[in-house]
Amino acid sequence: MSHSFYTILVSGAALMSVFPGEGHAEGAGDADFAVLRKRMVTTQIERRGVKDARVLDAMLKVERHRFVPRQHVADSYDDRPLPIGEGQTISQPYIVALMTEALGLDRTKKVLEIGTGSGYQAAVLAELCDSVYTVEIVENLGKKAEKLLSELGYKNIKVKIGDGYAGWPEYRPFDAIIVTCAPSHVPEPLIEQLAENGKLIIPVDVTWGQDLILMVKSQGQLKKESIVPVRFVPMMREDGREY
Repeated sequence: MSHSFYTILVSGAALMSVFPGEGHAEGAGDADFAVLRKRMVTTQIERRGVKDARVLDAMLKVERHRFVPRQHVADSYDDRPLPIGEGQTISQPYIVALMTEALGLDRTKKVLEIGTGSGYQAAVLAELCDSVYTVEIVENLGKKAEKLLSELGYKNIKVKIGDGYAGWPEYRPFDAIIVTCAPSHVPEPLIEQLAENGKLIIPVDVTWGQDLILMVKSQGQLKKESIVPVRFVPMMREDGREY
């Protein structure tokens, strides 16, 4: 998949992609949101090269406007991230779809997400796999996301408040791991918790900035593939220091 025509910057999960905006949804009802969501998938995601039909269907089904603060609902289906409080954002739709597609999920898979945020990415994952275990270090965000996901009827998502660097060892191994914050290196606990033939997608600091990397565990070794340059917020410790 080529991304040479697009410049992608990420903050929280994703800050901006150079692509025309998709307008606003002020005063929109469910039918209007459905139209905007369809346009989002067609123009922001599929047109850029995301082709997995199941991922596209999940992006169509999950209602992004339910995961943003009320004052930003009108912008729910724009081609950009939106603030959700605590200095964090809900990811740009394209980044959510791109990272999800890279994991190659199906209904047999168990997924670990590091960085719950609004819960939007977890909801998309839950549409595709057996179970999602998501960890959020910011307690207020984690509890809010857990409540919303429960209200929306997701029974295959478990939320934990804690340090994502450590993963969630009680439920290992995971068939896939997705990380939405950038450490200076790939956390060893996540590698250990990844199943054989499992996939890990993570932004990592490199000399020129940050790189979104896909890793596959094969015979205990990791095969790495660079996906696209990005800029994520750093992975934080509970004491506020960066990893």
